[in-house]
Amino acid sequence: MKLVIEADGGSRGNPGPAGYGAVVLDADGETVLAEVFDGLGRATNNVAEYNGLIAGLSAALELGATEVDVRMDSKLVVEQMCGRWKVKHPAMQPLAERARDLASDFDRVDYEWIPRARNSRADALANKAMDGGSSPTVASAPLGGASERADPTGATTEAISRADVVEAVAGPAVAPTTASADVAATAWTGQVGVPTRLILLRHGQTELSVHRRYSGHGDPELTELGQAQAAAAARALAERFAAQEIEIAAILSSPLRRARQTAAALAETTSAELEVRDRLIETDFGGWEGLTFSEARERDPELHARWLSSSDVEPPGGESFTAVGERVLAEKDAILTEFPGQTVVLVSHVTPIKMLLRDALGAGPSILYRLHLDLASVNVAEFYPDGGASVRLVNDTSYLAGL
Repeated sequence: MKLVIEADGGSRGNPGPAGYGAVVLDADGETVLAEVFDGLGRATNNVAEYNGLIAGLSAALELGATEVDVRMDSKLVVEQMCGRWKVKHPAMQPLAERARDLASDFDRVDYEWIPRARNSRADALANKAMDGGSSPTVASAPLGGASERADPTGATTEAISRADVVEAVAGPAVAPTTASADVAATAWTGQVGVPTRLILLRHGQTELSVHRRYSGHGDPELTELGQAQAAAAARALAERFAAQEIEIAAILSSPLRRARQTAAALAETTSAELEVRDRLIETDFGGWEGLTFSEARERDPELHARWLSSSDVEPPGGESFTAVGERVLAEKDAILTEFPGQTVVLVSHVTPIKMLLRDALGAGPSILYRLHLDLASVNVAEFYPDGGASVRLVNDTSYLAGL
């Protein structure tokens, strides 16, 4: 008998209150035969996702299934269960092994990654579990499930989260780090503690960027190429995060449409939560909005020259770079407080991203005029609890080749 499994898991805080959900359906994927969901206490997204799979496989076996199609929005779990990606994290290995043991009891198991929007039934159950609910019968007590309320490996879920952020999105760290102690230092810098990693993604192309026009608080949408850039960036980041088992705590976006569209592509690919943050908005260029550099200079030659020489000067009716820096750094401080030691993606604009890189580098205002950031580029900065910072990556657009 062939059945369909839709499974999901989630964590609010990553790590934080976590839960899983699984739905078993008939072969056509229409009639619900079983629903299983429960909380996990404090755990990470990956732990919850695996428990959702384990619960779904267990429920399908109890229903007498001999073949199953498993559908999940976790690329990590799907790729690892298909054997294309290694299970590198020690805390994930017993979960993957449990899932493989269950899968071996079927004649056939096929795994398919699906977008989060197509996994709404399991997602709703996982959220119900995170709210404190549980199904009447928890199939075969998944690892770390209601009977244990903990990661069975003995490693705390806090250690899982810290280990996830050791490796950079661009590759392994230059120097060894330790993730098990409260004091983890990067040897060649002397910075102490586990950093909060900010992945800084610039939005894709708009019509204003095609013609190199000032684009501040105006709200153009992405062009067709801009949408392709956003999709390529999302795929590349999702693959890097999954391959390195890095958890995304949140995707934070500027309120402007071009940034939200870019962020939505990443949220769809990774299933991470998307939240709009007003302070990540681009500079208000005031009367220069929509003008080219030459047009703005011709309109206000004296003011334009002073604006280029001082970050304190405002465009006509607009916002100075100094003011932008103040609000962006206030947002950075809020993010570091809210997501200590975690990985957060910020989808924003060229000026706010430059402000964050400048702050991490401890550089002066001249960097704003000398640093080039392409559309849909990725940058990485880490901020340590002792006040230190480091920049790990600048203006990566390697994944845009061929667009």
